[in-house]
Amino acid sequence: MRKSTGILILTVVLIVLGVVNNSGITGNTDSASAQSAVVSTQESPRVGYMAPSFKLSSLEGNDNYEVGGKRSKPVFINFWASWCGPCKAEAPDLVKLYAKYKQQLDMYSVNVTTNDSLADAKGFVDEFSLINPILTDSKGEVFKKYNGIAFPTNILIDRNGVVREIFVGMRPANEMEKAIKKVIEDQ
Repeated sequence: MRKSTGILILTVVLIVLGVVNNSGITGNTDSASAQSAVVSTQESPRVGYMAPSFKLSSLEGNDNYEVGGKRSKPVFINFWASWCGPCKAEAPDLVKLYAKYKQQLDMYSVNVTTNDSLADAKGFVDEFSLINPILTDSKGEVFKKYNGIAFPTNILIDRNGVVREIFVGMRPANEMEKAIKKVIEDQ
């Protein structure tokens, strides 16, 4: 019994490691490797590749925001849901980061509304005094395009439209700020 349980656990671990290694989710911020990896224009939510394009409307429904290709500033995309504990814990840090870097960085908080409700999303925005543009992914298509597997998921994209960082799950604010500074400075 113990031997078969051990083999099962080992198999699961190997499968998880294989999925993570093949998903392209990395934390590499080395600018030389990020720049040299940009040899493909293929859209993929992987570090060193072009970010998938999308267009979403704001929570109020009156503005549209686009991501994809070259832009005047880098963009930080935060995928979240109002019921997500780590999203709640991260929200004050994102407010501070946006206030500090809003002249040099666009930050879009994308509520994955297929996993939430508009009323709860609005309550979250009010509770945490979010000041950056809040977008709604009402069909979950953008989150799927970015291979979203957890909340929060944060994507940092440079001015050329290249994914520079993918943060799955809550990360320390100083780690995200370091990556933001690097992307701002590199361009």
